[in-house]
Amino acid sequence: MRVTIFGSGYVGLVTGACLAEAGNHVICVDVDAGKIERLNRGEVPIHEPGLDALIKRNSAAGRLEFTTEAAKGIEHGLFQIIAVGTPPDEDGSADLSYVLAAARTIATHLNRYAIVITKSTVPVGTADKVRKEIETTLKARGVSIEFDVVSNPEFLKEGAAIQDFMKPDRVVIGTDNPRTQELMRALYEPFTRQHDRLIVMDIRSSELTKYAANAMLATKISFMNELANIAERLGADIEKVRVGIGSDPRIGYSFIYPGAGYGGSCFPKDVQALIRSARDAGHQPEVLTAVESVNKRQKTVLFEKMRRHFGDAGLKGRCIALWGLAFKPNTDDMREAPSRTLIALLKEAGATVRAYDPVAATEARRIYGDAPYLHLCKNAYEAAEGADALAIITEWQEFRSPDFERLKKLLKSPLVFDGRNIYDPNMLSRFGFTYYAIGRGKPLPAS
Repeated sequence: MRVTIFGSGYVGLVTGACLAEAGNHVICVDVDAGKIERLNRGEVPIHEPGLDALIKRNSAAGRLEFTTEAAKGIEHGLFQIIAVGTPPDEDGSADLSYVLAAARTIATHLNRYAIVITKSTVPVGTADKVRKEIETTLKARGVSIEFDVVSNPEFLKEGAAIQDFMKPDRVVIGTDNPRTQELMRALYEPFTRQHDRLIVMDIRSSELTKYAANAMLATKISFMNELANIAERLGADIEKVRVGIGSDPRIGYSFIYPGAGYGGSCFPKDVQALIRSARDAGHQPEVLTAVESVNKRQKTVLFEKMRRHFGDAGLKGRCIALWGLAFKPNTDDMREAPSRTLIALLKEAGATVRAYDPVAATEARRIYGDAPYLHLCKNAYEAAEGADALAIITEWQEFRSPDFERLKKLLKSPLVFDGRNIYDPNMLSRFGFTYYAIGRGKPLPAS
């Protein structure tokens, strides 16, 4: 099939590469000429395991192309997929300007029937706006061309996006046209052959499904962090509680790991947008408001533990080693990352940071430049050298089993603030560390 994708960001690139891998001919269109040039040279602007190889293989085979020429893309594709960004406005609502601009561009060059698919995460009612935008532009051109608008939200986890697309849990299709439903089924048939994962519904329900899914997962995280803070004050261990409640199949183990708060490009933005949509519809979403509030507070928990530990001496002039910058492992995405909150608070307190992340250093340089309060290190042990304490903010695999004896010698004092609960408190105590974690009762002093 012939597919055109508007937007060569995270969703657009993963979608384009995976559809091309199934044998489709895909053209990705983007207004950023520099990005298109880099992609045509084989340079992938994001870190996603397996994506580089997928793009190179399908580009070489002629199944995947990148261009700034919108007219070429629109002439090419039966499927016109909109996968542009929807950044939050100041009021928390989703900014649809890029989505509607893509719709206008499609209508400006459209000469035959096409299926226009919104894959960007958008508020309920966006498909109606896209349809109206296309109709208005076609009318201004003085032409009448048949088209359909479909909602097809993405459910890709950063760090596992290729697997999610190739073997999806579900493919949600929002359409009011049986013919379009069958064409969408044909597009996704290579990925749902073993089990029919296609879930067809009306367009507005499809649009809400994406927000509802992310809001539900964010709720589980914030609820678990709330329980962790309670457990800590009651002298209980939240990790034992987690196992106890996760064994209940009605709850399960997914997304019930306490930590330093959620971040990334999806959960914070989507929870805010759903709150705004609810308020615009005349409903006060109290649970969602609490989810966001708890998460904002949770991002400060590790700093507060440091502040209490150092007491009157304070953090001014101290150096903190930071392991992890990305909001989660297997990505370089630092959008809304808890590390950014911690770095900002440490800077404000007069401390400096020595940080290491396996893949996010380039992104950190883009954000912080040559900031004097942040030194980016080449490995975890270099970050720890001479620091007053170690803070763990991202649970990268390589952090899970370090050389504790070496680490103890590198740090000025054997002090660890674990924002992801990746260590056994008793083990660190035996190694002589004072260990602070999330929701694990009283901190264990060095034995």
